[in-house]
Amino acid sequence: MKEFEHLMSVWQGQPKRDTLSVDEALKQVKKGIRGITNKLYWGIVAMISLIVCAFIITFFFPFRSPATTIGILIILVTMLMYLSLIVRHYHILNKHDLTLNPSDYLHTLKEYQKKRSKLIGWFYYTYVLLISTGLALYFVEVLESAPVYFQLIVYGSTIIWFLFITFYLKPRMFKNEEEKLNLMIDRLIRLQEQFD
Repeated sequence: MKEFEHLMSVWQGQPKRDTLSVDEALKQVKKGIRGITNKLYWGIVAMISLIVCAFIITFFFPFRSPATTIGILIILVTMLMYLSLIVRHYHILNKHDLTLNPSDYLHTLKEYQKKRSKLIGWFYYTYVLLISTGLALYFVEVLESAPVYFQLIVYGSTIIWFLFITFYLKPRMFKNEEEKLNLMIDRLIRLQEQFD
């Protein structure tokens, strides 16, 4: 009998899993999604501005070397590819209303996370490679009359900037976004389990 009482006290002493308030969980998930979509929105605005600038430079500034024009066109095409990617991500996150069907939204969020992590891996390196190639071709004519030390400073700082973004900034940015997505998905899963 003592063993049964001990077993009951241990069982009852187990920490109970926190139940989430539906309103609070949905509010937190909406806030997290709003943060990501706002970042994507401002990325879209910035990318459109850069594309307009690159377009103006390409077609309204005279360049002697075709390499310079090709470099700018490579940069322009790369920015258009990136713009289409972030517009697609923005629409995926923005098209569903979380409050109408949280189960469908959870499924959409999981699919978005899978596709984004798979796509970001190869696309980021392609993006950096194309932008680097475009800049290298652009700098050939732009820096041809500059002193050698200035050319070395420009090329060196560009290389350092790309290395900084690739090995320091990119992992932190995507890890931060991944953690936010995981937190939102976890909240929706816990909310779904409460009602199953």
